[in-house]
Amino acid sequence: MVLMAYDDPQSSSPVTITVSSSGGFGNVGLSSPTRRHSVSNNTISPLSGIELTGNRRSSGGGNGRFLSMSKEIADEFVGYTVQIPSTPDNQMFSGDSTPPEDDENRNPNENYLRDTVYTGGFNSETKAHHVMSKWGEEPAIAVKSKKLCGMDGCDEKLVEGGLRNYQCECGFKICKDCYLECNGNGNGDGGCCPGCKEPYKDDNSDYERDEEAKDQPNSLPRSRGVKYGKNFSLVQSFKTHPNQDFDHTRWLFETNGTYGFGNAVWPREGYEFGRGIDEHENNPPKFNQSRNRPLTRKVGISAAIISPYRLIIVMRLAALVCFLMWRISHPNHDAMWLWVMSVVCEVWFALSWILDQLPKICPVNRVTDLSVLKDRYDSSDLNNLSKGLSDLPGIDIFVSTADHEKEPPLVTANTILSILAVDYPVEKLACYLSDDGGSLVTFEAIAEAASFARIWVPFCRKHKLEPRNPEAYFSQKRDPLKNKVRVDFVRERRRVKREYDEFKVRINALPESIRRRSDACNAHAEMKAKKEQMHKGGNSSDSIEVSKATYMSDGKQWHGTWTSAEKGHSKGDHEGIIQMMLVPPKADAVFGTGDDDENGIDTTDVDTRLPMLVYVSREKRPTFEHNKKAGAMNALVRASAIMSNGAFILNLDCDHYIYNSLALREGMCFMLDRGGDRICYVQFPQRFEGIDPNDRYANHNTVFFDVNMRALDGLQGPMYVGTGCVFRRIALYGFSPPRATNHIGWFGRRKIKFSLRKKKEGPKSEADDEMIIPIMEDEDAGDEVSRSLIPERFGDSTYLMDSIGVAEFGGRLLHNFRGKGSQGRSSGSLAVQREPIDPAAIKEAIRVITCFYEDKTEWGKRVGWIYGSITEDVVTGYRMHNRGWRSVYCVTKRDAFRGTAPINLTDRLIQVLRWATGSVEIFFSKNNALFASPRMKFLQRIAYFNVGMYPFTSLFLIVYCVLPAISLFTGKFIVQSLNVTFLTLLLAITLTLCMLAILEIRWSGITLHDWWRNEQFWLIGGTSAHPAAVIHGLLKVIAGVDISFTLTSKPAAADDGEDEFAELYEFRFTVLMIPPVTIILLNMVAIAVGVFRTMYSPFPEWSKLLGGVFFSFWVLSHLYPFAKGLMGRKGKIPTIVYLWSMLICIVVSLLCVYINPPSGTQSYMSFSFP
Repeated sequence: MVLMAYDDPQSSSPVTITVSSSGGFGNVGLSSPTRRHSVSNNTISPLSGIELTGNRRSSGGGNGRFLSMSKEIADEFVGYTVQIPSTPDNQMFSGDSTPPEDDENRNPNENYLRDTVYTGGFNSETKAHHVMSKWGEEPAIAVKSKKLCGMDGCDEKLVEGGLRNYQCECGFKICKDCYLECNGNGNGDGGCCPGCKEPYKDDNSDYERDEEAKDQPNSLPRSRGVKYGKNFSLVQSFKTHPNQDFDHTRWLFETNGTYGFGNAVWPREGYEFGRGIDEHENNPPKFNQSRNRPLTRKVGISAAIISPYRLIIVMRLAALVCFLMWRISHPNHDAMWLWVMSVVCEVWFALSWILDQLPKICPVNRVTDLSVLKDRYDSSDLNNLSKGLSDLPGIDIFVSTADHEKEPPLVTANTILSILAVDYPVEKLACYLSDDGGSLVTFEAIAEAASFARIWVPFCRKHKLEPRNPEAYFSQKRDPLKNKVRVDFVRERRRVKREYDEFKVRINALPESIRRRSDACNAHAEMKAKKEQMHKGGNSSDSIEVSKATYMSDGKQWHGTWTSAEKGHSKGDHEGIIQMMLVPPKADAVFGTGDDDENGIDTTDVDTRLPMLVYVSREKRPTFEHNKKAGAMNALVRASAIMSNGAFILNLDCDHYIYNSLALREGMCFMLDRGGDRICYVQFPQRFEGIDPNDRYANHNTVFFDVNMRALDGLQGPMYVGTGCVFRRIALYGFSPPRATNHIGWFGRRKIKFSLRKKKEGPKSEADDEMIIPIMEDEDAGDEVSRSLIPERFGDSTYLMDSIGVAEFGGRLLHNFRGKGSQGRSSGSLAVQREPIDPAAIKEAIRVITCFYEDKTEWGKRVGWIYGSITEDVVTGYRMHNRGWRSVYCVTKRDAFRGTAPINLTDRLIQVLRWATGSVEIFFSKNNALFASPRMKFLQRIAYFNVGMYPFTSLFLIVYCVLPAISLFTGKFIVQSLNVTFLTLLLAITLTLCMLAILEIRWSGITLHDWWRNEQFWLIGGTSAHPAAVIHGLLKVIAGVDISFTLTSKPAAADDGEDEFAELYEFRFTVLMIPPVTIILLNMVAIAVGVFRTMYSPFPEWSKLLGGVFFSFWVLSHLYPFAKGLMGRKGKIPTIVYLWSMLICIVVSLLCVYINPPSGTQSYMSFSFP
């Protein structure tokens, strides 16, 4: 039984949770303070300075188990006491059975939080509901004390104070006697460290100094008249301030050098530089050390490819201008209406091509250096890292799902497992699943995934598996033993494969098991209600209305969506739910003790910790707008800020799993490199699985991801495409970058750079619109921070307000790599233990995911994901670029993420329709790039403007696809005659287009097949989905009609023996198919009519026939994949498609005959009333 009592206004504690069981010890209260403080003991961290002393005790016996903890924080005293009731599946330890000993770093509320589901919402109190738990969920761990020697068989204590003299850089603990024994009694005989197996470094060894001296470069020769300033520039600048830091970029530019030892000439250590007197004061940085090298490198396209590419763009532009001028100056007087329509379409196509081609003139490639990242942030000789803690910032990963029927729970569970096994510090990682449908199936599937992760994650870490999605790994067709050297791999793989098969069966059986369980519980509840009615004297034959609830495995009613969709338990009407599936891990690595009887895996040298995993289902009510995926993402942003507050956020769709376990480290290389404080997000390309080998409908989108996005990376950065993106949390909050550039004048040629750490003087509206990043150490910025963090922007949650400054500090660069005017942090300042989570924090997290929290705030307007468009991803990225942020495109050697895409024609068209409708909404909104700020580059503005413009091209494309058929029906052509000038210009346009395609293939790495499929689907989408999107957008803007879309179905993995591409041949009719089918039939009939007309004409005009047939074949060749999709596997087209298309063909044919009737039949075309 769980009771929740709200705090009274006089109480200092806002929460009181009372847990009681029948019999036992009565009621025990639990309270927590309003504000949480860090328990860090790091002296250089901004979270330090708080004393923490704690005592814990646990007791068992009777009918329950008690856990209590008390601690002093500043002038507050907080006491926690939790009783977990005894159940048949949760037996207490009594007699000679004792519970496992608690580690001193263990969160005192860990068991309570893991075994509790928190719910709450509008007009309902926040409650904590206990679920069953077992001590046996976590394996017993034997960890040797840190104060004892790490050598096997030695229990000597470490020397106090003198430990540094006997400690290796790897941090292996060893006593004095063992050190002397391993190092040859200190004589420098080449002893090795037992931990890392590397030789000990002796400070008194002359041999090492001689070897280091050989590696040092020679000094620069002194030359008369040249002075080396502190910036080590060969060209002394008059603008250089004598006290400024070393400018690496400028030095490289002036010396034509590159980073790295051996690429530039550096003086020997001790060589005098600049104006300093002390020889050790102004030494240049040691670039031969790995940690000082850059984390990323920009690789330009070869000049042999990019220069001809740009030249051909200019040539094709000139050919287009000449062609249009000739077309306008040579009208076809025989068919003026045909000439006008063709010229208008051609002018629009030329404009559309320019908008699409201009942003492609500056493509770039980027590479990362993960070894430098490891040396800089995971090296053991940095502050606090000898304790095994990493200095990398925290990352919160968001996974979104909304419908367990269209998005199978097994797919979502595999995505979660790939996240939990990623190669990133466990204590810095947190995973949040947003279930917008509030489904119990998804809830229990994630619980099953958390249980299976205890086997899967150590197995992946031990054998370094790729990919770390179980379904993808076990479905690979290559040899699983390749590059595996451990003899126990085969046995453990067989055991894990069997466990995964059982896991899949349990996941697939969840809907049926939940239905049976709920039917049994509902029948029991109905029988109980009838008994109560009979006891009250009622008639047993009277019907009783009992709610058909959905029940959890412990027999309690589910707080989310029920199958019966009762009031308060439907998809659009349910409480907010938060459940911690996996609690935050300990700070220190936890290694196994050998073969685990439960898992069957030897985890002796494997870290068995798991990242934090949280299930979140935000509250929904019928009277509130929920803003679809954008609203769910904003709810996760607020909840994660209170619970884990990672400085960076990665969002993934439920069907996009981590294919490269190092993907997060690749993204961090860009965020933490010099200049990374201006990067708002790192976008990864989307790669897809389960697509037919021919890629009939261009599902891979390789032209967009490998051509357009690479080109945008050379400007201000790629667009945000909705998944596979690492965000800087502070940028999502709507803050401006630390530095920005205004692009003023024609084409933005004049640049004005300025810092945004201080507000500029300007109009009041402009000043209020600017949000300056809060600086924790700047006392003078208190007024600016208070103005920026007002409740009107973020809401009234003090937890959320306090987390903003901490998130900003976590995303800073190190002091040695920060930009000009930016704040940095000390090395090792993030190597601290994560702050424990208490029930008060989860109660606050429940409050910020309620449906009314965003009222009268700027969530969705400026803060978080932006509302008001179906394509909220593009708008969100546009707003960040408009504030001056830049983004980066990260293409890894091994794909970072992989997902699924709809291969069915109907689903593909509906997906394209949704994207195009969002683009039309952007065009008619204030997010149109025509209203962009001066901080956005000119070519970047063109790219965003083209995003809103491209659907309107479909109107002209449909007309142009019908023109060949009309020309063949009427015997007229778009030109008076096919002369040499027309054919020459047309040939020049076609050849330059082909040459551009070949060069794009060269610098982007795509294939000719990918390029051709993209061209085909451009016409298919332009004649089907895009016109409907324009109509939808106009209806929404003019009439206010809101168009809703259904989720795209995510295909599940095919079973053995099933056709993997069976969905490709399924046909489901949609109205979007009518225009392309009509165009196909019109052109086919027109070709036949044109051929017969010319053959039997007394004066045949073969040139016009040739022109019309050529363009008709051009249309039909682009629509061939669409026609093949209509045929299906058996080659049959549904009758309804024939009926609609033939009707439209007849109408168009009659119109053509009426407009241009055959000669000698004019008398039959006239009609008059009698």
